[in-house]
This record gives sequence, structure tokens and C-alpha cells, in this order.
Amino acid sequence: MIGINTLLRSATATLALLSSVKAAPTLYASTTIGPMEITNNPRSKLDKRAIAFDYNGDKVRGVNLGGWLVLEPWITPSIFEEWSSSQTVVDEYTYTKTLGKSEALSRLSNHWNTWITQGDINAIAQAGLNHVRIPIGYWAVAPVDGDPYVQGQLDYLDQAINWARGAGLKVMIDLHGAPGSQNGFDNSGKYGSVEWQQGDSVSQTVTALENLANRYKGDTDVVAAIELLNEPLGQSLDLAGVEDFYNKGYQAIKSASSDFAVVFSDAFQDFSSYWNDFGSGLNDLMLDTHQYQIFSPEQVGRSPSDHVSAACALGPQLAGTNKWAIVGEWTGAQTDCAKWLNGLGKGARYDGTFPDSSYTGVCDGKYTGTVAGLSSNDKNNLRSYVEAQLDAYEQRSGWVFWTWKTESAPEWNMQDLIAEGLFPQPLDSRQYPGQCG
Repeated sequence: MIGINTLLRSATATLALLSSVKAAPTLYASTTIGPMEITNNPRSKLDKRAIAFDYNGDKVRGVNLGGWLVLEPWITPSIFEEWSSSQTVVDEYTYTKTLGKSEALSRLSNHWNTWITQGDINAIAQAGLNHVRIPIGYWAVAPVDGDPYVQGQLDYLDQAINWARGAGLKVMIDLHGAPGSQNGFDNSGKYGSVEWQQGDSVSQTVTALENLANRYKGDTDVVAAIELLNEPLGQSLDLAGVEDFYNKGYQAIKSASSDFAVVFSDAFQDFSSYWNDFGSGLNDLMLDTHQYQIFSPEQVGRSPSDHVSAACALGPQLAGTNKWAIVGEWTGAQTDCAKWLNGLGKGARYDGTFPDSSYTGVCDGKYTGTVAGLSSNDKNNLRSYVEAQLDAYEQRSGWVFWTWKTESAPEWNMQDLIAEGLFPQPLDSRQYPGQCG
């Protein structure tokens, strides 16, 4: 979540392109790999000529692997805890800048090796899901001279793709951060100002997409979709420029392989109408909208039944879109209580500790805690809310929950929500049937 320097493209882009061309991956066992390890074992390419998932006939039922290849302080607060008082490190940019490349790489390699494992991928498949959406930053595929970020993430992305292949899952690769930051959120890599669209930042983002598509054009049996850019903040950007970038990014991906679906964010515009005229003549285009009811005082002030009603109202809107449309991020949370969800050191709107907010309720058990430790009332409300969202979002192309696991944010931890019976198993079972009519 912050802005970025002006981008240098010549030698950097050339080196990035070379580094993005991978050898065909081998199927890994559950062992870990080094961050700079190169795999050379060949795998015969599949001679296929179609997107690997039927987005017309089947529903996307997926989960995000958040906080893994792009850091987010609220998902893994232990990584940032030593700066909780000084608040000098608030995102991956300041993390790597403060530690220096050698120490940052050492620490991040351990995180990459342990946060998501083959066991996680298998558990996701066993839960009945069919997609994982994997966020990655531009710095992993098209690093820019002068940036402090470290590389090595692509080896782990390769590994996850092979694990997904073995588990029968499809992968959506999500470019989560762009040079300059497309939204100023910490999850873009750099918190603060929105500087994407300045200098060469847009062309550098297209290069990152080009590199990703070329790297994985032989893996389209698993990599069904690539997302152009996560959550560009439309109100802070030139929207005509965003559309132009979407067109260029689409062409970059489709030039590598026609077997990718191309996903684009609603950029915080009205997903039910704003984008209906976009992409005429473009095939395999998917709209991604993110639906959270917690980031305004009005939203956190809603009653549990109001949250359910608002979720159900999204169903007909999604059904009315003229493209494939997924809710690519959503949550079971009805509060913004999770520690550092609003940024490292920042409080919550729900309990009135966030600037310019007023008290709605206590964050006990939700600031940090476990799913098992939630109150019975919170558990019932969360299960009801999750079911309503599933019913609404499957009125179009489906959904991808945020996120698979967290260290201490119980309302967001799908792995534990499933284990505690708060996320339906099987996915179409209902304790609160008919909420959406």
C-alpha cells in the first residue's frame, strides 16, 4: 500500500524478461525449496486448446492465498511485530528496505517455505474448492532498479501450481501490486500515495503481465486465469487510462496463450453497470468485484440481518452483468476488528479506535483470537452471513474467499472456519436455507 519511484525499463526489463522464462517445472513433493533454486526437469507440454475451466457452466469456488507471496501485516502480524511501536515498517517495501536484501531474503524465504504448503493445497481441494487465487507483486516478475524488494517468489508459485495440478485445482494468478502502487494500500506492496500511471509505471505493469503469461503459457492445464491488477483505486486514477491498460494487458496475456481467461477489477466502480460496455469483442473476459461490508462506519453499524440482506441484494446485480463475474474477495467478517486490518498500528471502526469513527461494539475475540474462541452468537451470525454470500455470488460465476489462513484474525481464516463448522461442508449444505429467497 504506498507509492513507488519512477521506473527504469531498459536493462531492468530485459533482465526481468530473462528471469521470467522458466524451465518446465517438476512435480514437487512436500519438501521445501530454496528461494533462488532453478528447476530443469522437463515436463512434456499438454497439447490443449481451451481454457481449463468451464466458466460458462461451472461455478468458481475458491480461496485466496493471501499474505504469502505479498506480505500483509494483518495476516501475519508476527512478521511485523518488532516495528509495532516505531511503525517504521508497514508493508513489504519498508520491510525489505529496512532489513536490506540479504536479511529480507532470508526471512522471506522461511515465510514462503512455511506459510503455504502442499498440505494446504490438498486441504483446499478436500474442502470441495476448485480454484486458488494467488497474489503476487510486480517486483517478483519485473523488478525495477532502485526498489528494495527481493525476488524468489516465482519458484514458490511454480511449486504451488504443481501442487494444484496434483490436487485437481485451478489457479488464478493475481497481479496484486503495481509500480507506484495502484491504490496506496499496504497489500499493493507500498502503503501511502497512489503513483501508478506516473512515468513508466503502466508499461512496466504490462511487462510484468507479459512475463507472467509467457512463464506459464505451458501450464494452462492448471493456470486458467490471470488477473490484470488487483483493486486499482478508480477514484484516484484516470479511468480511461485504466481501461487502456486493461486492453494492453489483455493483449499481452492473450498473445502468450489463448488458453488464459483474463480477469479485471471493477476498480471500485459500480460493477453492475460501469463495465458493461468495456471489452466488446474480447473473449474470455472476467469481471472481479470485491465485496466487504466493513470499511465504512455505516457498514460496521449494520445488524447481522442487514449484512445478510445486503449480501443477498448483490445476487441479482451479479446475475445481470454481461460478462463472467466473480466476487474475487469477500469475508465472513462483519467487523473490521482484526489487528492491523486497517494498517499497522491503526484501530477499528467497530470499536471506535479508528480515526473519525464511533463506537458500535467491542472487538473482544476478534482483534486477535481463534474461530473456536468466538462467542456462540458470533458463530451463528458468521455462518448465516457466509451462507447468504455463497447463495448470492453463485447467481453469476462464483466466488473466491479471502483468505485461506491468518495468524490471529478468526473471522477471515477459512481453514479454521471449515474446521469449526462455520463454513459449509459440503459447500452447498445450509443451516440457514432460503435467506436470499
